[in-house]
Amino acid sequence: MSIGNLTDRLRGIVKPARVLLEPDGHGRHGSRPAKPRSSDDGDELVVDEPSPTSERFDRGLDATLSGTWHRDISGARCYVMERTESADTWHGRVQVGAMAETLRRAEREAPLLANGAPARLPFVFFDLETTGLSGCAGTLAFLAGCGWFDDTGAFVSRQYILARTVDERAMLRAVAGHLDAAGALVSFNGRSFDVPLLESRFLYHRLSWTAGRLPHVDMLHAARRFWRADRVDGQPSSCSLGALERHVLGADRLDDVPGFEVPARFFQFVRSGDARPLTGVIEHNRLDLLSLAALTARLLRLINEGSEAAVDAREAVSLGRVFERAGLPDRAIEAYERVLTLPGLRPASATTSAATLEGEALRALAHLARRARRYDQAAAHWRQLLELPGCPRSMALEAAEALAIHHEHRTRDLDAARAFAVRTTSLSQRSTRGRDVLRRLARIDRKRAVAGCSRPNVPGGLPFA
Repeated sequence: MSIGNLTDRLRGIVKPARVLLEPDGHGRHGSRPAKPRSSDDGDELVVDEPSPTSERFDRGLDATLSGTWHRDISGARCYVMERTESADTWHGRVQVGAMAETLRRAEREAPLLANGAPARLPFVFFDLETTGLSGCAGTLAFLAGCGWFDDTGAFVSRQYILARTVDERAMLRAVAGHLDAAGALVSFNGRSFDVPLLESRFLYHRLSWTAGRLPHVDMLHAARRFWRADRVDGQPSSCSLGALERHVLGADRLDDVPGFEVPARFFQFVRSGDARPLTGVIEHNRLDLLSLAALTARLLRLINEGSEAAVDAREAVSLGRVFERAGLPDRAIEAYERVLTLPGLRPASATTSAATLEGEALRALAHLARRARRYDQAAAHWRQLLELPGCPRSMALEAAEALAIHHEHRTRDLDAARAFAVRTTSLSQRSTRGRDVLRRLARIDRKRAVAGCSRPNVPGGLPFA
């Protein structure tokens, strides 16, 4: 078979099926007369005549939902619902208008959340509801929700609903036109699920996924850094959007649809044409968009106002990390020092989580001081870390090693250096690290012998006197 024939056969397989007309103008199998249409990218489209099934879907959506039909240039369509929450509406403990004002005021800090990408207003918050949770081949997004703040501070949500799978191309075009106008995309786990799914569906329909060039803020990763506690009431804590609504925003949903029920409700609509099962899914998606906007505003307010806006040690530590990665050491130091002064932290420092947070702050302060060549200040922070009740073993080991190096090479206090080196032997559980400690001890002993130290060796403990 020649290459040309093989190419023609493959092209025939990949291209959409066409309506083949007989000379009398009717389809081969007695189908209705049809005139093929062309899409804007030159592909010939199948004419999809109204059928009793599609009319049943139309009646079900129009009778249950208060939306409108959106048609694209090919004649395919999707159902669109739009709702506006006024600026004086409350979502948990925050007003919608306050969210919009926070985003406007903190726009210049947005790149810190987008890994340095030039994120700017308007932010478009988006979330998908799909026919499956695995994201495997064949999974469709039957509902795409987009939200943004208008000029009055109100929150507008626009939801695109796929009534028939043959209209997926029309829905994707409508969603793309909306996303392309954004200055940044904001999602919750969108980098791992929503965006790859959308991109695969765009590729399937041979459409350009232009939204991939936009800055993208995935709030799931930021939320895990700022608000996920190690354990709550003895159980591992959740970082789902619903849990963040309750614990961070103070919002609670009534009669919400669990995420695992969403695909079943869509298939129930497909089988019956009754759109009532979709009403809960649409409300679930709208509240997800609103909560996503509220969490983004809360996080940007933290970054904009600095460490004084942190309400607990975890927020302050996470804020310090954001500033440190952004190359803002002074603001990072303020955030880490805020951890040490937060009321109620010190009495609880015997607990694992509190001691870890305070230890992380002291460790970060020591590293920042060492980078700035303030070695004595770094040593002071390492000593504070070793004195911390409940200090994690890994942090204590790092502190003891840093102090041994500091006293051996900078202060030339060989007795103190040996004491800290000995302490690392009780903290280290790795044989390779133990060999390093033995070599350090041997080197220090040789230096002490040359210096003629008369003080006795210190087998352990901290030479703070």
